[in-house]
Amino acid sequence: MKIRADEMTAVIKEQLRNYGAEVSVDEVGNILQVGDGIARISGLRNCLAGEMLEFSNGSYGLALNLEEESIGAVVLGEYRTLREGDVVKRTKRVLEVPVGQALLGRVVDPLGRPVDGKGPIKQEATRKIESPAPGLADRKSVHEPLQTGLKCIDAMIPVGRGQRELVIGDRKTGKTVICVDTIINQKGKGVVCVYVAIGQKESTVAGIVKELERTGALDYTIVVSAPASAPAPLQFLAPYAGAAMAEFFMYATWQHGDDGLPVVDGDGNYVQQSVADGGRGFATFIAYDDLSKQAAAYREMSLLLRRPPGREAYPGDVFYLHSRLLERSAKLSDPLGGGSLTAFPVIETQEGEVSAYIPTNVISITDGQIYLQPDLFNGGQRPAVDVGISVSRVGGAAQIKGMKKVAGTLRLDLAAYRELEAFAQLGTELDPSTQRQLDRGARMVELLKQGQGAPMEVADQVLSIQGAGLGMLDTIPVDQVGAFEQFFLERVRSEYHQLIDEITTKKVLGDEGLATLKEAIKRFVTAFKEQHSN
Repeated sequence: MKIRADEMTAVIKEQLRNYGAEVSVDEVGNILQVGDGIARISGLRNCLAGEMLEFSNGSYGLALNLEEESIGAVVLGEYRTLREGDVVKRTKRVLEVPVGQALLGRVVDPLGRPVDGKGPIKQEATRKIESPAPGLADRKSVHEPLQTGLKCIDAMIPVGRGQRELVIGDRKTGKTVICVDTIINQKGKGVVCVYVAIGQKESTVAGIVKELERTGALDYTIVVSAPASAPAPLQFLAPYAGAAMAEFFMYATWQHGDDGLPVVDGDGNYVQQSVADGGRGFATFIAYDDLSKQAAAYREMSLLLRRPPGREAYPGDVFYLHSRLLERSAKLSDPLGGGSLTAFPVIETQEGEVSAYIPTNVISITDGQIYLQPDLFNGGQRPAVDVGISVSRVGGAAQIKGMKKVAGTLRLDLAAYRELEAFAQLGTELDPSTQRQLDRGARMVELLKQGQGAPMEVADQVLSIQGAGLGMLDTIPVDQVGAFEQFFLERVRSEYHQLIDEITTKKVLGDEGLATLKEAIKRFVTAFKEQHSN
């Protein structure tokens, strides 16, 4: 084959033209020791706390301990194939997760990788999993209600958008149900939800996803799953990853219609819009289920990293672990779009011990707590909320006028009923007024019972509690209260829909509406008794 000099010259000239004198420099170190998901690394003198490191097997790590001679890092992937002497590379980036609308309706792990078998997720943007909480000037006081759909909570322990309300109780008392029902109740209200499952059985998470799918709530929900089989570092990261995914919707500003709901384009996507043009941030809701398991995972990591243990073997910064997470919940000021992030951190107690280390820590960080009592749960009261210990530090600011009006004396009446109930068990004779108070209290307790997966609209709640306050249940047998409530609401919807419209638009029943309700109650009580006497 004849070689032509002009061709060779042309190729060489082309190569010289495209030659770039860029030199890639990577800072690398070596593994000194690896095991139990922890790697000790030497040679990375400029490594930063919280920086991502890349291992030779493709796994990533997180630098947590910066010591004089070595770095302690947790491995976020497969660590059993790593060996002493393997090369570790700095990425010069802190940990980020994918965020965006593509995550809605999906189940992902704490690194944003899909685990639901529905294929890859198109990455729109990324966000650092650790970000500073909004400052005082960036916040606005909590003033809008976030309806859970549960009568006992919306009436007596109201939750506002931007609040942190702790859900606390022993295992199997209905903590997860409250979180899931709250997510279901946000349907059609323009709220983006994130459910973070930490250290739960995969079958439990699958059941929750199925329930959200059945009710149509998965469309506006992101599920972040770090099950019991996941390594401790992923369980530790899960809440921060979930918060970052929710913050994307809170901080970005979106077009909203005249009805206050976000505008959707032809492809079913939300439309972004600047604050100057009227764009507003999303109201977002996140449930951390549960932070007890996250604290246990962090304790495991810290002990393996040889950090000094403190009370109950937790490291000294376990308070900061939760405070820096929960402080990210806020109601943003109007110049920032007015978005909000409402958090339901869940804590599991042992034998009702609310004074243990982690429960007291989280109680001191949050704006109130919903305490679930095992005795009430076993006695058939669902949700098993103990209204004596439960509290919301936002109070009536997070209630519509109508609910504030009817719920004013409800907590006091129930507390008085509990005392009288204990007194009545002594077998002493009661005067007629005390007996009437006991009878009404028993009916109110029955009225506040609610089935799983059946949240109620706030207008229905107001009518039920208002009616009970007007005495509509006084002649109804206790075991028929639930059936009567259903009958009453069905008849109101069909015959007196103007009452529901008035509460929805004006947020309270006027004098005329109240008179109409009293008249309707008389008719409905008579009709119900006739129906059940046949």
